Parts: sequence; C-alpha cells; structure tokens
Amino acid sequence: MHLEFLEKAEIMKKDIHPDNYREVVFKDMGNDYMFVTRSCAPSEETIEFEGTEYPLIKLDISHMSHPFFTGVQQFVDTAGRIDKFKSRYAKHLKK
Repeated sequence: MHLEFLEKAEIMKKDIHPDNYREVVFKDMGNDYMFVTRSCAPSEETIEFEGTEYPLIKLDISHMSHPFFTGVQQFVDTAGRIDKFKSRYAKHLKK
C-alpha cells in the first residue's frame, strides 16, 4: 500500500497553476528578513535579491518576528495604531 501511494504521489498535474504564478520575495518589514517563494500575489514593486530581480511582497510579520516562533513578545506600533485605537475608543473606556 505504501509503495503504491508513493508511485501516485510522484505524478504531478501539468498546467494547474495560474499564469501569474512566479517567484517573489516576501520581506518582513519589522526586521528586513527576506525569502523567495512562488506566489500569485500582485505586486507593483520589485527588489534585487541574491543578484536577481523579483516582485516584492511586504509583510508586517513573518516567522522571524512572530512571538510564537521567536519566544520574544514585541509590540509593533505601525503608524501609531495603538494611539489611534485608544483615542477612538476612549469615550467607551471612561464609563
């Protein structure tokens, strides 16, 4: 049974990916960590990575900055989101 499964698993379907499926760079904006993988995500920006130019997808968080994977709790305040939230909902907190 196991050998039969492996033989079937090695057969890949042809032409199942969209036309815009290509290599892109994902960049964690919190720590500048970058990695290349394939994606259909749209991007208007490009970046040179290891001598090759790729479309760029910016991430707020990745496995290199997420507290679950790093074990370090970090608060990322992008454009004052915490302050905006507090000022917007301050009237509800005063009750």
